Amino acid sequence: MKNFELYNGVKIPANGYGVYQISKNDCKNSVLMAINAGYRHIDTAQAYFNEEEVGQAIAECNVARSELFITTKVWIDNYGENKTYDSVIESMKKLKVDYLDLILLHQPIGDYFAAYRDLEKLYLEGKVKAIGVSNFYEDRLVDICLQAKIKPMVNQIEVNPFNQNIEAKEWADKYNVVIEAWAPFGEGRNDMFNNPVLKEIGAKHNRSVAQVILRWLYQRGIVSLAKSVHESRIKENFDIYSFELDDQDMAKIKGLDTKNSLFFNHQTPEMVEWFYKLIESRRNN
Repeated sequence: MKNFELYNGVKIPANGYGVYQISKNDCKNSVLMAINAGYRHIDTAQAYFNEEEVGQAIAECNVARSELFITTKVWIDNYGENKTYDSVIESMKKLKVDYLDLILLHQPIGDYFAAYRDLEKLYLEGKVKAIGVSNFYEDRLVDICLQAKIKPMVNQIEVNPFNQNIEAKEWADKYNVVIEAWAPFGEGRNDMFNNPVLKEIGAKHNRSVAQVILRWLYQRGIVSLAKSVHESRIKENFDIYSFELDDQDMAKIKGLDTKNSLFFNHQTPEMVEWFYKLIESRRNN
């Protein structure tokens, strides 16, 4: 397992296991399989509704807490002075941990500056080892970097071969922010696993398309967050350090970039409305 280093010296495992859209019934066992496969970086969120199941896996695994890197994210209905702080403490209880390795704001919507001040407080108190944001476009990232007392250490955004976010990475590098990639496989959209370029590179190295994508992210200095509930694929996704893509491989993958999200644009008015409607549906359930 390889690590990247955040600007405060904290080491973050370069490939993590994400639990988005993993059901409560499958989550604990999936996390245990990931840990047994070698993963030490587990990424969840308040909005995933499986923090408790992740916590059960953490409690039951035979790996010391100090060897694990646990991340969760604050959802936007928990933004606000003290409200964010209290929600993180509640997340820690669900995860059965007395500190978090990384806490992120999930979206740049609502009173996120107030929420971020609570993250700074948690960091200064030692309850979290690192703080950051998620889904912050370049302008929002630079804004919070310039306004905050403690700059974000991480920005978790969509990165995959069809949406490579090259400019976002350049701006993050300028402010020493590490990029994490959610949906590195784009959930298979655009028939990614059958893309001829990726398949050709995979055949060249005797590797799967998934391994090629995760290795490509690693060589770009980007943390990957892969998800699977199948043990064989979990093991495969972790095995990305025994081969290396050459310059020609990297150039071919760069040529796949469309500069467009495979999912949605967080900056549209319709998307902002959708996030707030999601809050209401959560409150009513």
